[in-house]
Amino acid sequence: MKILSLLVAASALSTPAIAQTQAPDPARLKATVEKLVSFGTRHTLSSASDPKRGIGAARAWAAKEFAAIGKTCGGCLKVESVSERFTGPRVPDGADVVDVLAIQTGTGDPNQVVIIAAHIDSRVSDVMDFTSDAPGANDNGSGSALVMEAARVLAGEKFDGTIVYALLSGEEQGLLGGKLLANTAKARGWQVRAMLNNDIVGNTTGQNGRIVSDRVRVFSEGIRSAEGAKAGMTRRGIGGEDDGPSRALAKAIDDIAEANPQIGLDVFAVRRPDRFGRGGDHTPLLEAGYPAVRFSVGIENYDRQHQDLRVEAGRDYGDTVKGMDFPYLAKVTALNVAALRTLANAPAAPAVVSLDGALSMDTRVFWDAVPGASAYKVYWRRADAQDWADSRIVTGATETVLKDVVVDDHFIGVAAIGKDGAASIVTFGGMAPRK
Repeated sequence: MKILSLLVAASALSTPAIAQTQAPDPARLKATVEKLVSFGTRHTLSSASDPKRGIGAARAWAAKEFAAIGKTCGGCLKVESVSERFTGPRVPDGADVVDVLAIQTGTGDPNQVVIIAAHIDSRVSDVMDFTSDAPGANDNGSGSALVMEAARVLAGEKFDGTIVYALLSGEEQGLLGGKLLANTAKARGWQVRAMLNNDIVGNTTGQNGRIVSDRVRVFSEGIRSAEGAKAGMTRRGIGGEDDGPSRALAKAIDDIAEANPQIGLDVFAVRRPDRFGRGGDHTPLLEAGYPAVRFSVGIENYDRQHQDLRVEAGRDYGDTVKGMDFPYLAKVTALNVAALRTLANAPAAPAVVSLDGALSMDTRVFWDAVPGASAYKVYWRRADAQDWADSRIVTGATETVLKDVVVDDHFIGVAAIGKDGAASIVTFGGMAPRK
């Protein structure tokens, strides 16, 4: 992996901070998608050097936009590109895959990182066709525009943790940009609290003509793909199949949507890593052990995904701007922004939560202390329920006893609370370590 030096850290101009109340702008989102479409194709194997057409031109433009956003907040964004060469079935001759990153360094623990990402590359029917026009308006100009708009809205704010805004290449060639991002996180020692992958987030009319404009799907894994056999057996033994870090992140996003009804979106928390038999750039992050989820629209139109531009029997095929709903995309952006504000200001989740209560009517809950936590929130629910039903705030201690809560019949978890009330994702409670 190598760092490309051609992109810039935003300059340190003394300009007013962007107001926290600023909302995502549908018109700006549309203009960004139209600009991405104007590059003709963003196929990963298209030109990396042509100034007007291809993946290279699109990445260079996006980097300049990030830098311009950074100038509005006195240089709060460090813009760079990372690159790695990959070979595989869809890159048989090898290709340099480049991710564009804009890094908003945290003021507390900058090594605690929240990532918001989308893939910038596009394709048509033949995944190896890198010359035909591939507008990629919704897949995935929508996600790319969302990431850039989130940076614009949040750039003037201060966060305890670091936010990384990431535009990834090579998704259509085998999730290569996601693999590069995971490799980058590992190499830099990032403690990734969450990765929000936005992929196909800008349409409301489905293949069957049905309109769904009031919900967004958030996909998450339950059992961790990064777990070995022993850890998997431990999770099976404690009943934690529905409470891995990715699933906890999805539940947290659902809670954030409910706490912000003005956004106007219900989270359809799909208990599956991705759409049936499909994948996205969050997958390599999950495989690396990081909490990650995928946002996608409430209903899909497959005529507008991975299609050559054409009209057949009166039906339009191809991923063009006219198939999108930008007020809806603004709502999905607003939910991402709300999630980033919470996750980047919250402490890390407790590393380990332990339970002790076998052969007892009460359960003792104890956990590792978290730096920066001002309190902890202990959750519990009956073992036949999916959502937390009860909770308790604990201050000045890292344990509590839940009276008349039988450990056999309940699931228990703990989140860390920051000084401003922002909560981490919930760490699921397991058996106490044997001494």
